[in-house]
Amino acid sequence: MDFQDFLQIVPHLDAVNLPGEVAHNIMVPSQRLEIFKKMDFAQITPKNAGVMMLVYPKEGETHLVLIVRNSYKGVHSSQIAFPGGKYEKEDVNFMQTALRETCEEIGIHRDKIEVLKAFTNLYILPSNFMVYPFLGICRDEIVFNPDPIEVAGIIELPLASFLSDSIVINAEMTTSYSDSIVVPAFKIDGHIVWGATAMMLSELKIVLNSVLEKISF
Repeated sequence: MDFQDFLQIVPHLDAVNLPGEVAHNIMVPSQRLEIFKKMDFAQITPKNAGVMMLVYPKEGETHLVLIVRNSYKGVHSSQIAFPGGKYEKEDVNFMQTALRETCEEIGIHRDKIEVLKAFTNLYILPSNFMVYPFLGICRDEIVFNPDPIEVAGIIELPLASFLSDSIVINAEMTTSYSDSIVVPAFKIDGHIVWGATAMMLSELKIVLNSVLEKISF
């Protein structure tokens, strides 16, 4: 998608109602959905995190950035994710967490990012995190400077590819609750993107497509 076309979408985003759980559940494995249904969320005290779904131009085309996390001893080792991380005491709110972590992880200063919309928060069971996603935009081309300690690679996903149904697949995975399970996922640059990141991508995709259906270029 041409970046100038994406800029025409931006003013319409505020009016879009978030699909929330409906969008998330499209990318939730059936076994995990059953676990969620039985959970008493009033008894949970999660850690909090903020992530940034960052859109930007590259050679005139609209892109969305994802990161490949480094390998470490943890449930999210080597996974595909949005830039973001844990809420810290100095953060005014979760949006500031997302902005700070984006700067720390991929080297994009918060002053270059315009936050367009807060998306639906979601709970990540294996790590006990409540994640707050935000859609942000850089209006100029950017140069990434990833933190080598946290980030193994950068994925620059053309928005046109993301909005295509051709990247939605079912994949057999090993998870924290099953040695072999078929999960709904996105196949992006040879990577299988599933779980919380796929759930957030699902909501973003529905929101953007709903705007595109209402406007014409």
